[in-house]
Amino acid sequence: MAASKPSAWDGALKTLQTVQKEIDTTPAGGNAAVPAKVEVVGPESRPAQLVLDWLGRVSEPVATTGICLLFVILILLDRRNLRDRLLRLVVLVSLFAASAAVWWPAQAARIKEVARVQGVRPNQLTGFGLVFGLDGTGDQSTQAPFTPQALAAFLQQNGITLPPGVTMQPRNLAAVVVTAELPPFAQPGQRLDVNVSSAGNAKSLRGGLLLQTAMKGVDGQIYAIAQGNLIVGGAGASAGGAKVQINHLAAGRVPEGATVERAVPMSVGHNGVLQFDVQSNDFATARAVADAINAAKGPGTAQAVDGRVVRVRMPAQPADHVAFVADLENLDVSLQKPSARVVINARTGSVVMNEAVTLGSCAVAHGSLTVTVNSTPQVSQPNALAGGQTVQSEKNDIAITQQGGQLMHLPAGAKLADVVRALNTLGATPQDLQAILQAMKTAGALNAEIEVI
Repeated sequence: MAASKPSAWDGALKTLQTVQKEIDTTPAGGNAAVPAKVEVVGPESRPAQLVLDWLGRVSEPVATTGICLLFVILILLDRRNLRDRLLRLVVLVSLFAASAAVWWPAQAARIKEVARVQGVRPNQLTGFGLVFGLDGTGDQSTQAPFTPQALAAFLQQNGITLPPGVTMQPRNLAAVVVTAELPPFAQPGQRLDVNVSSAGNAKSLRGGLLLQTAMKGVDGQIYAIAQGNLIVGGAGASAGGAKVQINHLAAGRVPEGATVERAVPMSVGHNGVLQFDVQSNDFATARAVADAINAAKGPGTAQAVDGRVVRVRMPAQPADHVAFVADLENLDVSLQKPSARVVINARTGSVVMNEAVTLGSCAVAHGSLTVTVNSTPQVSQPNALAGGQTVQSEKNDIAITQQGGQLMHLPAGAKLADVVRALNTLGATPQDLQAILQAMKTAGALNAEIEVI
């Protein structure tokens, strides 16, 4: 029998084996100059961990892409017929897609998106001030007496004393409450956006100027000073008893209207331990965060204390803390499937379900109930010579209408799309859907937690 001609696949395997032998036989101390490399050396890894790390590096997307491109070139250089080459190319693409599904995370997020560093938090600032320059739309002094009191205090600070018994009734100023959020690590001189809301009965704050206002924290200390022209995202007009208004006129915003005067002391880590607070109380997420940190920084670096707290051992040098935290926040975390939950907003009638909600087989009968009340005014007028009085009365008609509810079977749904399709067959309104979902939960057909907000 004649020996079969070696295929392109055999040639590629032989080439890879040759390259691997050359890599293995390369001496550690070659003649080529190698740049010095500085790295953080952790505890000595065990052989099993070394094997896992090597497998992880080999399965990187870049390496996989390079190997596949090499195989594509070898297949195209083969002199066999076109059908054989296309078949090999299809098989290669399928293998590449299967390998990509392994190293590509199905549902991944960064640590900074699922957890926050403890101690790194904003602070709320509040203040009470005056807005000047209003076009007759300010506070009415009789209904808001604190406005002229604040004006009198301001004038007294500037050396102006009002005569005794004088009551000011300005219509071009308004008492306001000023709020702002002091971000973490804010330094003196940094500008902040402030929100201004009317504290009295002012009709509009358009065109107003916020006078210098001290912004205080919960401890009573001044952390910022606010002042500037207001931007009100509304408009309105009135004449002859008619009024037209768009959006809200009693609140506005001053972009970069506050200047930070004092910084809040804030430190990252305490006694060499950094704590991550998971946003959702989930043990699986906390474990995933700890596993991602240990895989990147070495075993024993992070430990999940409970479903909310993950403690991380910080580097010994304080100069490395910022880079260390930055690396941790950008690590990818494979998220687990969330717990099934249905959120019902009783005020707006909104119903929101996540992807984990499933529905068991059940039967539902739904029929709407409508109550209609009609009132018709009637006038009873006596004759001209009867000497009686005209009496006005009302005739009320009350009717109750109930639509026939058909008993419908809802099949079991293992996916959110199946649940939505089954609920749409009922033809219920969002308000009716709230009662139906609660009844399903009581009957054990709805596999989800219901939360009413």
